Amino acid sequence: MLIQMADGYDLSLMDGEILAIREMADADFRLLALEVDSWNDCLSPWKAPAVFGREGFGGGAEETLGEVLRIAGESGKTLCIGGYSLAGLFALWASYRTNAFCGVAAASPSLWYPGFSEYMRANRIRAQRVYLSLGDKEEKTRNPVMRTVGDRIREAYEWLNGAGVECTLEWNSGNHFADPAGRTARAFAWNLRRMGSRGIG
Repeated sequence: MLIQMADGYDLSLMDGEILAIREMADADFRLLALEVDSWNDCLSPWKAPAVFGREGFGGGAEETLGEVLRIAGESGKTLCIGGYSLAGLFALWASYRTNAFCGVAAASPSLWYPGFSEYMRANRIRAQRVYLSLGDKEEKTRNPVMRTVGDRIREAYEWLNGAGVECTLEWNSGNHFADPAGRTARAFAWNLRRMGSRGIG
């Protein structure tokens, strides 16, 4: 089962994303999209001040992960978790917290998040494979925190490979807001192809 944390905009693009996954991966799958009410609160691993606008981060990811495991755990299926932006960061963080996920589909993840690089260095990931991607213009921003994302994702790619995780890093054309559904579809499709023909029900 593919699990994606999503907001209303993501859900509006979901039909196209599913079609794209089917075109790219010759495998059976089921996608469970879980809508998140408060993006910054529910998907952030710990509290952090605002880095753009006025809204900070509430650090509610632990509670969200518990709900994800409750819902998806009942399926008895092999699980792959993914998402876009902060949902991609959440998916990556979740793979450090539990061994429930065999793969991670982190499309343009918010690896600029304060303290996350240090968290990765200090902890052991439990997923077998990780897909990372970033737009080639995402690190070209005036925001001093968010422009670190390029360096952070390159470091993450090196650390994960060094830890024996099957990991790839794909660079996409455009900024953070370019083709989120397509980028997420490629992330999930990569995981499906690595799993082979048995798919992920």
